[in-house]
Amino acid sequence: MKTAKKTIMLSLLFIVASVKGQYKEFEVDVVGTGESILLFPGFTCTGSVWEDVVVELSKNYECHVFTFAGFGNVTPIEKPWLPKIKDAVNKYVKEHELENPIIIGHSLGGALGLWLATDDKHPYSKLIIVDALPSTGALMIPNFDSEKIAYESPWNKQLLEMDKVSFQSMAAQMASGMTLTIEKRQELIEWIVNADRETYVYGYTDLLKLDLREDIAKIAIPVTILGATKPYGLEMVKTTFERQYKKLKNYNIEYVEDSAHFIMYDKPEWFLDKVVAALK
Repeated sequence: MKTAKKTIMLSLLFIVASVKGQYKEFEVDVVGTGESILLFPGFTCTGSVWEDVVVELSKNYECHVFTFAGFGNVTPIEKPWLPKIKDAVNKYVKEHELENPIIIGHSLGGALGLWLATDDKHPYSKLIIVDALPSTGALMIPNFDSEKIAYESPWNKQLLEMDKVSFQSMAAQMASGMTLTIEKRQELIEWIVNADRETYVYGYTDLLKLDLREDIAKIAIPVTILGATKPYGLEMVKTTFERQYKKLKNYNIEYVEDSAHFIMYDKPEWFLDKVVAALK
């Protein structure tokens, strides 16, 4: 019942909100009034991943909730996908005269937030990074070299040609490791399966290409990083985060026990408390 009430409340908020413009790289729902927050979802996710968070934050902030091209019902765009999204976000902020907006980004959205903040004279005032790293590729690929990551590869070809049943099976396996909250796993599966296949393949390649481990030294604004400890354990996660973020100057890392990648699902109260504290 509590969840249903929240869903109805959020739906009403979206109905009365002013949706500020339409961009081919993303769709944005604007909820609430006050200081601006940009909320970036993770890879394949829609803006509804922030549903419960937005219900609370929109009481005091103007929340700009993004869904990126190729995901949800947003029309795909041509590659390179991620660089186009980055440029379009800067354009969105400028055209809508958002002053010193805050970024909250999960996974891919967190990496995007870091990338935006490495630009000279960027307008952003604060970053809240949710279980994201400056280099996803370095985490996943031994002897990682971003220049060797290519769109045309045997793995990408296999993914593009994978039949629906096999792709759904892969999505289910992935979802089982991304949240401990069983009732949320089907939602993750649907987001993956319904994603535009080329965006899924080439967009993820863009993410793997992105290596910000050196560039984050340019970031001067405050950064709060929230890290999940499942399934790898606290010590391994701490080692990974501290190694990847060692060039970042002004940051604070908080780790949460008993949560997988989707912290907002597995530890919602902890997550909201940490976000509110970081905003203040």
